[in-house]
Amino acid sequence: MLSWGRFRRSAPDLAAAGRVLLYRSSVGLAYLGTVRADGGPRVHPVSPLLVEDGLFALLMVSPKLEDLLRDDRFALHTFPLHDGEDACYLTGRARFPRDEALRRSVAAAFLAERSMAGPPPGFGQNVLVELLVGTCVLSREGEQITWAAAGPHRFEVGRHRRDQRHETRPYFVR
Repeated sequence: MLSWGRFRRSAPDLAAAGRVLLYRSSVGLAYLGTVRADGGPRVHPVSPLLVEDGLFALLMVSPKLEDLLRDDRFALHTFPLHDGEDACYLTGRARFPRDEALRRSVAAAFLAERSMAGPPPGFGQNVLVELLVGTCVLSREGEQITWAAAGPHRFEVGRHRRDQRHETRPYFVR
């Protein structure tokens, strides 16, 4: 699992495209999928934040947060576009940083993105979550590019057209 900064350095084109898709409006928007206690999926919209080389969310105390505390696996999918099929899908693991300076920085970014002078009621109760990237799938103009962390210095990239999905094999890049 890689921080957003390490992912960006490993796959700069994918990270740049993912950032554009996460922030295609003035704020970060995506769907966060978690695993419920019964093993089923739970999907809700969230506002991810790219701050200080990390991909973060400030989550309310909720079943979604409880899911991540119990099972740290997640899937994050950008909101659909009105004029195309472009999308970015990330999977990985969540961690819960306790660094107060980092939390203040992420909270400040959240407020700045929304042009808010101060936090809304209850905002201080939100939990800082960092989303570490394990895989990324970028869909653009009918083509999918797949990236997966495969060790500290290698990653796997596969590129295929949707209609040729099973005919293409991924290759390794250093």
